[in-house]
Formats: sequence, structure tokens, C-alpha cells
Amino acid sequence: MISNKNLARIAGFCYLIVIATGLFSEVFVRQTLRVSNDALTTAHNIQTNEMLFRWGFVADLINFVVGLPTILIIYYLFKRTNKLLLQLAVAFVIIQTAIIAVNLLNQISPLLLLSNDTYLKTFQPDQLATLSLLSLNIQAQGYAIGLVFFGFYCLIVGYVLYKSKYLPKLFGALYAVTGLCYLVNSFTMLLSKGFENPLFIYLAIPIFIGELSLCLWLLIKGIDTSKMIKN
Repeated sequence: MISNKNLARIAGFCYLIVIATGLFSEVFVRQTLRVSNDALTTAHNIQTNEMLFRWGFVADLINFVVGLPTILIIYYLFKRTNKLLLQLAVAFVIIQTAIIAVNLLNQISPLLLLSNDTYLKTFQPDQLATLSLLSLNIQAQGYAIGLVFFGFYCLIVGYVLYKSKYLPKLFGALYAVTGLCYLVNSFTMLLSKGFENPLFIYLAIPIFIGELSLCLWLLIKGIDTSKMIKN
């Protein structure tokens, strides 16, 4: 039987994969290939870097699949602290995963629109490019909506981690701040004219620190099982 300390390390390893795949698909694929308000350049970037675009899609799928055991292990390890709150957190993240998974259809749409298949000949190239960029824009908004639910997940889990005695309270506080940053990021984007998000560059830093710090602590140190036994 796997010990709780090793389970925590498995969760940390899975979380590291989640962070790596998320960074790759967002920073090195979508942010690199998509050019705001320039459909033709975006289409050209996707067509000339089709395999990179496909790998970004695959990375997102891996992200969601590996994210599920991460969430379940965290629930299992910390449910003694506050089972009801963690159940609520899991419900939030299940909704988030469903939204973003369905939203992947918008991410894959440009490959279909720019495939040069015969049935697309009724459209002009600039029309297909515009539809491709529109799909990516819809994907971005869907992603922001999904992250609202993930933000609440992080807030709740951060609070539970802070209240638990299985790891330093700092990680719970940082994770709660991560959730707050996700919420501010998404609502700023959804409420801004043109869906611009000038705060992202500032919010990304505490988000990265909060998630990576918890991930590395679980991976390297695990949790304090002696205090778990006492509880």
C-alpha cells in the first residue's frame, strides 16, 4: 500500500506535469502563434507551425488527464481537515475541467479551417483566417470562464492547507493568493472592453509562485504524516 507521504509526492509529480504542460500550451504555443487582431498572420503562423500547434493541443489533453489524480490525491490527503470544503473544491474543479475540455474544440478548429480541404473552397482564404482567429478568441474567453472555477478551487484548497498541520501554513496562504489572482485575472478579462487583460503580466508571477511552491514541496518533502496520525 502506498504511504501518505509517497502519495503526496505522486501528487507533486503530477502537479509538475500539469504546470509544465499548461505553460507549454499557453506560453509557447497560443501566445506565440496567435497575433491579436491579425487573422492572416495568425493563420500563417499556425500553418507553418502546424505540428507545434498540435502538440499544444495534446499538452492540454495531458494537462486535464494528469490533473484529475492530482486533485483526488490532494482531497484524500487533506479531507480530515475539512471534508465538506474539499468536496466543494472538487466540484468546482470538475466544472472547470468540463468547460475547458469542451472548449478545446475551439482550439482545434483552426486546423480544420486551414486544412485546404475541398469542401472549404467556397470560402475565401481571408474568411477562413478570420474564422480561425475567432475560434482562438472564443477559446481564450472559454479558458477565462473555466479559470473562474479553478480560482475558487485554489481559494478553498489554500484555506484548507492553511488550517491543516501537514505542511507549512505559508503554502496554504500562497495557494489562496493564487486562487484570488486567477479570479481577478478572469473577471478583468471578461469585464474589459475588447477582452484585454493588462493585469495578466503582474498576476502571472504570484500564480506561478503559489502553484510551483506547493508542487515542489509535495514532490520533495511530502506531508508530515506524524501530525496526520495525531489528528
